[in-house]
Amino acid sequence: MMAKEYLLASDFDQTLSFNDSGIILSEIVGIPGFREKVAGLSRTNLIQQGGELAYLLRHDPDYRAVRREHLIEAGKRVRLKQNIPLLVRLLLEGLEGHRFAFYVISAAPEEVIQSALEGIVPPDHIYGTRFEYDPASGEIRSIVRVAAGYGKVAVLDELQAALQVGSDRIVYVGDGSSDVHVMLHVNRLNGLTIAVSENKYLTQIAKRTIVSDDALSVLVPILEDIVGMDAAGIHALFESHGLVLQDWNKVRTDLVTIRETDAAATPLVA
Repeated sequence: MMAKEYLLASDFDQTLSFNDSGIILSEIVGIPGFREKVAGLSRTNLIQQGGELAYLLRHDPDYRAVRREHLIEAGKRVRLKQNIPLLVRLLLEGLEGHRFAFYVISAAPEEVIQSALEGIVPPDHIYGTRFEYDPASGEIRSIVRVAAGYGKVAVLDELQAALQVGSDRIVYVGDGSSDVHVMLHVNRLNGLTIAVSENKYLTQIAKRTIVSDDALSVLVPILEDIVGMDAAGIHALFESHGLVLQDWNKVRTDLVTIRETDAAATPLVA
């Protein structure tokens, strides 16, 4: 039997990693206040969510000293989630007649992602923010592409057309507000969207949410919703690779805040 072909695209920062690459890069070049700079840009709504680092690298004077080698070094310092190599291998080899082409689409600089995932994900399967450098000084001269917001949608559409994958055979995995547009797009195409954080904006949109320190955890909703595997089969698959699913709890949480109104504070009887 021929395998059913799928496209699985994943964000990078805090989806496959634990850290924001902008924080690591700022530490390398000795620039304080990265979070404050990003928060300030977010408040102005000047750029799409997720594109803050690209903007800073191109326009903030503090980051003018950043060169390609700094981005590569930042990638080497990124702390990745566990079992990414096994995840990529299982997706590529196929899961009971379902095979997944794995791509990374992220607003993080391509050099950072390629360096962090070297030997795990081929460079041509990584779509990040791409810069053009001054050949003489090595300074970042311009931004060629930012894979944030609607930029992720554009990359995903290009990949779908190139791979000739059906709209309902797309899976997207992300963690933050910069993934909202692409998840809405994939939902509209009847694909599968997986949030790997409890971001309140994302969890309302994603079809599945799974929180874990292990990248292999995204297989759980894929095995359930696409492959059609039951809990016993999923446990058996993990155990066949020397892994045990612990604390797999399906939880639905209603977050409710209740406060007294002014009327409630007024006595009903004089």
